[in-house]
Amino acid sequence: MRFRFIEKTKIPQLPKSPGVYAFKKGVELLYVGKAANIRERVKNHFQQPDYRDNLFINQVEKIGYIKTNSEFAESSVHLTSHPASQGSTIEALILEANLIKKYQPKYNIAWRDDKNYFYIGITKGDFPQVFIAHQPKLQTKYVGPFVDGKALKETLKVLRKVFPYRSCKSIPKRPCLWYQLGRCPAPCLLRTKLGQQIPVALSQIKNESQRNARNLMKILQGEKNQVLKNLKKEMKKASDLEDYEKAAKIRNQIAALEKVLAHAKIFEPQPVQKVDWPQIQKTLQGILKTKETISRIEAYDISNIQGEAATGSLVTFTGGLPDKNFYRKFKIKIAGKPNDIAMIKEVLKRRLKHLEWGLPGLILIDGGKAQLNAAKLTINNYHLTIPVIALVKKRNELFIGNQKNPILLKNLPREIFNLILQLRDEAHRFAISYHRKLRDVTLLK
Repeated sequence: MRFRFIEKTKIPQLPKSPGVYAFKKGVELLYVGKAANIRERVKNHFQQPDYRDNLFINQVEKIGYIKTNSEFAESSVHLTSHPASQGSTIEALILEANLIKKYQPKYNIAWRDDKNYFYIGITKGDFPQVFIAHQPKLQTKYVGPFVDGKALKETLKVLRKVFPYRSCKSIPKRPCLWYQLGRCPAPCLLRTKLGQQIPVALSQIKNESQRNARNLMKILQGEKNQVLKNLKKEMKKASDLEDYEKAAKIRNQIAALEKVLAHAKIFEPQPVQKVDWPQIQKTLQGILKTKETISRIEAYDISNIQGEAATGSLVTFTGGLPDKNFYRKFKIKIAGKPNDIAMIKEVLKRRLKHLEWGLPGLILIDGGKAQLNAAKLTINNYHLTIPVIALVKKRNELFIGNQKNPILLKNLPREIFNLILQLRDEAHRFAISYHRKLRDVTLLK
């Protein structure tokens, strides 16, 4: 499916239906987004631009769009309203993710609000857990990446009504609210006296848990027709065996799924791109003007509110990919007013005392020239030679070693642009999650 492009002066010709839109300059796509009402969303970009829009809005020459089918398009309904709109919004969610992965628009990468992409994971075992993650796990099946976390959560809410699934990390001792709402097959029932008294309960709950999780993942992979076909076969088989209760339950699932997806054309996500680290490393070495091997990069971030519950994070990428075995979090010991430079020094000092963790080939600091110099001084005090770079969040300016002036991140090769943003975003996510945890603990005291 392709975009249909119009001149930017013809915004009134854009449809009011749900779908995906794009901004283009020449042959380059600048930005791809999704909307419940394409025309109104595009108008907002031009009439009420925020500071992010101002980064590129003057470059736009053409506007493209792809409608996601919905007979209720003119009402601009939300995901939680009519099933037809639910299907269209699910379609737009997945289509947006695929187009961004395919074209890599420059400003989609820069606009991620310090968040990573989202994945939906399903664990192995008798009672699979379905969950949203920022990074795919090696021992878990997953679908993604997706861009809009909020829309993804809303989509799962809709699909959970059709295919109840377990979302708890560990199975509790008694049923929770999700079971009461009919949104979970509740393997926890097997721990109750009732579950122990019913021999067939284990088999039934196990089969339902696995089937629902499997069907959910297939829907998000674009295999809705296969799921419907399999459900109809199961319904017929249950009916032939005179298991009318099971047949009726599957019939209701089919009806609910057909309503949600009646007008949706869900597209199969593209495989996650592999990292060509040798080529990226070569480019990075050229930028840093070094011949030293860079296989491991560490990124640091500080999170606090006026110095309270201050935390520091260390995330590690090996070969261009996250290596969570070497993630570390630090509770800042410095008290008083916020002092990012002092906090960076503290975190680095504490980290460099652990040479058994190994050393990186490059360090990325969140901040500007002052933070860069503080990091370099701390490293030098340990008689180590590790290249350091620092990234200013607001302007995406990159300070490199002894170079006097910063480099705009957008002017770097795309693979380096993506790598540095991913490092920065992951360090920020890790720091702020720990900060929130400490803050919540403080509030409970």
